[in-house]
Amino acid sequence: MTSTPSIRFMCRAILTTLGCAGLVLIAGCTSAGKAFAPQESFGSVATYSRLFDATPHQTCEAARRALLSQGYIVNTTTAELIEGKKNFQPDAESHLQMMIRVVCVPESGDGKVSLGFVTALQDRYTLKKTNNSASLGVGGVGSVSLPFMSGGESLVKVGSETIASDQFYESFFDLVKRYLLALE
Repeated sequence: MTSTPSIRFMCRAILTTLGCAGLVLIAGCTSAGKAFAPQESFGSVATYSRLFDATPHQTCEAARRALLSQGYIVNTTTAELIEGKKNFQPDAESHLQMMIRVVCVPESGDGKVSLGFVTALQDRYTLKKTNNSASLGVGGVGSVSLPFMSGGESLVKVGSETIASDQFYESFFDLVKRYLLALE
């Protein structure tokens, strides 16, 4: 059986089209996605740290009391590290979780001046609803769908960011200073 030129031409066209589609598919799978510029610029602005006229232990104790006074659950406490979490629900389908970490280090040779570093991380969650149905396989007959419907809801993390507000940190440091005065 000999092939005519039109059949050969059609076969080549089909193979070329399939080959191009495969290359496009492979290129789409290997693309790196959206590129982001660096989000950090290091500088000497003291948004996340403050000097305190207190030992690191006293500074961290004042920070622990400041977090507790605002309803945070303190889950890590050492002489130089405090970590607390608090949950917020701004609306029925949104959930926020704030985690604040305070690290206290000595800044002077005698240890009576300390540097407190604070970082606040806020995670955002949203409510995702799912519907489930049941199917039953019956031998010889096939699959039968039953009208049992159930729904589920779960929180899905949709974002996370480090809080960068000077005002936020300033109010926290003011509260720490207040508790340091109470410790004296």
